Amino acid sequence: MSMNPPEPHSVMDPEGVFLQLARIVYARSTYEDIFAAIAETAVALIPGCDHASVTTLRSSGELVTEGASDDVARTIDDCEREAGEGPCLNAILSDAYQHDPDLTGGSTWPKLTELVLERTPVRGMIGYRLLVEGRKGAALDVFSDRPDALTGHSADVGVIVASFASVALAGSAHNDRAENLQKGLSSNREIGKAIGLLMAVNEINDEQAFEMLKTASSQLNIKLAELARRVVDEHRQPK
Repeated sequence: MSMNPPEPHSVMDPEGVFLQLARIVYARSTYEDIFAAIAETAVALIPGCDHASVTTLRSSGELVTEGASDDVARTIDDCEREAGEGPCLNAILSDAYQHDPDLTGGSTWPKLTELVLERTPVRGMIGYRLLVEGRKGAALDVFSDRPDALTGHSADVGVIVASFASVALAGSAHNDRAENLQKGLSSNREIGKAIGLLMAVNEINDEQAFEMLKTASSQLNIKLAELARRVVDEHRQPK
């Protein structure tokens, strides 16, 4: 599932855009869908924003683009990786957002600015830190093609979008954990039933039954939970 990008700043009201993003998150879409939706939401809501991306900083130090509104945003992320500096890296490591409204008049990030001015139409940018499961490690990057189009008001709106995005990512992570826990509990119930059946049929103890199930799983190259389900289903068949 992916979110169809709304036309910037006028067609959809903020409540409508946030609702669309929330539906994607709580429909248990992939993180790729969610990151893309966050980038598209930034373009739709933040005045002066023409492009946006979401990046994460891996433990290896690698900066990865997780979702982007378009190729221009991806190109700037490439430039930031190449320069080793920029609003994304600063935002991830800082509590405050990073705002440079006019790259043409000098910049906090001279190496990045040189690459951006050469390769893209972008002339202003803001970086916001996103919290993923309560940890630093991601950023929302906002770009404008016009100098000074990203105003103080734009930056304030971006804070709201970034805050909502962090909540959305937390909600998605919670859904993932709940779904995995539910699957685990279901699998454990099936394994427990299969062990009980093997104990009764073969007059063995629980450790022996589990070893029997584990050995068969390995020999047949079938996951333990799936084999347990088959054992239980076979027992339910009318004789």
